[in-house]
Amino acid sequence: IFHGFYAEEKLVGNLASMSASERIKAIQKMPETMRKKREISNRVLKEITRKSRRRGAGLSCCTGCLLRAAVFYRRFENVLSESFGRLRLWHRTLKIIGAEFGTSVLSYFLFLKWLITLNIFSFLINFSFITVPQFVAAAPNNLPFTGLELFTGAGYFQETVLYYGFYTNATISKAENGPSYNMQLAYIFSIGGYFAVCFLILLFSMARSFYRNFVNPLVHPGTASKLLCTWDFSVTNEKAVRLKQRNLSTQIKEELAGVNREVLSFSVRERVVRMVIHLVSWAASLGTAVAACAGIYFLSINNLKLFVEGRKNDLATEAAMLVLPVVTSLLNTFIPFFYSWLGRLEGFQTPGQQIYVTIVRNIILRISIVGILCCYWLNVVAASDSQCWETLVGQDTYRLVLFDFVFCLLGCFFGEFLPRIIGTTCSVNRGLPEFDIGRNILDLIYAQTLTWVSVLFSPLLPGIQIMLFSIVFYVKKVSLRMNCQPPRRFWRTAQMTTLFILLLFFPSFLGVLSVIGVTVWRLKPSEECGPFRGLPSMFAAVSEWIRVLESYAVSHWVVWVYHNLITSELFFFIISTPVVFLIYFYWKIIEGRKTMARLLHMLIIN
Repeated sequence: IFHGFYAEEKLVGNLASMSASERIKAIQKMPETMRKKREISNRVLKEITRKSRRRGAGLSCCTGCLLRAAVFYRRFENVLSESFGRLRLWHRTLKIIGAEFGTSVLSYFLFLKWLITLNIFSFLINFSFITVPQFVAAAPNNLPFTGLELFTGAGYFQETVLYYGFYTNATISKAENGPSYNMQLAYIFSIGGYFAVCFLILLFSMARSFYRNFVNPLVHPGTASKLLCTWDFSVTNEKAVRLKQRNLSTQIKEELAGVNREVLSFSVRERVVRMVIHLVSWAASLGTAVAACAGIYFLSINNLKLFVEGRKNDLATEAAMLVLPVVTSLLNTFIPFFYSWLGRLEGFQTPGQQIYVTIVRNIILRISIVGILCCYWLNVVAASDSQCWETLVGQDTYRLVLFDFVFCLLGCFFGEFLPRIIGTTCSVNRGLPEFDIGRNILDLIYAQTLTWVSVLFSPLLPGIQIMLFSIVFYVKKVSLRMNCQPPRRFWRTAQMTTLFILLLFFPSFLGVLSVIGVTVWRLKPSEECGPFRGLPSMFAAVSEWIRVLESYAVSHWVVWVYHNLITSELFFFIISTPVVFLIYFYWKIIEGRKTMARLLHMLIIN
């Protein structure tokens, strides 16, 4: 008995001499009951208090002040950390959505929040290095403001910092002999630096998500761990406890849905019928996409003729320019409803299969439409008689972004509100609609693609997109909780975030990089507007700057980087190699996981 008492006293003494974090970990690792651990913890706290009182008696006034300052600093740090935790954007909202609707719906809102952060970064760069210096050299705007400009983007906005054509090609200097600011270099380096950083952010995000969900998925706890070991006993608030319970319940349902998924067996006749339905659905979806692209191309040609022949900034001409964005947004809004109906008609075994097929069909439609518009801008608009074709492209992208937002709100009405009214009044058997993840995700990717295309022609459009995305977040959140029901069949969506970033990177981001590259290196800028007026190409501004630097010995390293990296095809081939390997391994690992799932299923059956 004496030996056991001595051992406990020694243990308490050793724990009292440890730091707080080490003491907690040591107590947690003890093979004792919770009651025994609490007793040991209380004895350790009493021992610490007794020792601190003994030391306090012999402490000097200065040492006591330092200790009190350290305690105050630690408390202040904890309060500050809790405050920043509360200030995290939509943190509680995202928790509620994940608890009520599962990780599949939550992935949409997380992706939307990530895009808002990306656009904030773009807006800060463009506004700081392009727009603010332009205010110094800006001439007064004498055009009248009628209000229609908010929809057309023309008129009064044409002579503002919103568009490329308003920026000067002069070197800005406040004093006669003071420091100067080269607007040409600032414009091209700000845009180029932004796209380089976006490339790295997308590559890093895709690689990190790929590693978590495919390469090493066992890092995250499974069903048993979530059930037995993930409860946070520090949560004491009643609302937080209920929210945590619902969140864990939803996650466990998703895990079990993946484990208990039954594989249906079909007869030969049923397989043939299903194959015919799939083929007809794909033919209908591809035919619809081709017809939509052809209609948009011919409409854009007529739209340009109307603009060039009018050559006036009257309201009738500007209002007629709304036809192209309205028709484009109309097709982008209602054709995905047709694709969703085809997905339900095909009768996929899991919700994941239906969503992936819907996403592929929508990405074909959206990227084809963006590709047709970019060909129209680069081949037709750039070669037209317009005085400032870059501003015309900026106005087109402004209208497309704005009306895409308007029709996104209409999509909430027709795709969620009306089905709820029908499902609760006219056809009660249908019930509430489910949140269409594929259609909504592709809306975001399409809007972000337009924003990237417009950065060169309308530097402040990312700021407008931030406001529109924020409104979409709140509207979708309200519509989701009022009109939609949780998924009828839970399913695990850990790999969906990787797919979203992959689709945003390719073909969206890489396609935009191709368009920007052709514009900067190949096309001739307008003669009467913009920072690159009078140059054979936008990149010629960098070439002229390098020729100036060749005469300075200090800047030889910049010249070397330009000749050996920027203008080298080998350099761009090397930096593109990791992207190709990442996409290749992505599909290989997916095939490997599918093969392993088939083998496991065969073993279980046998």
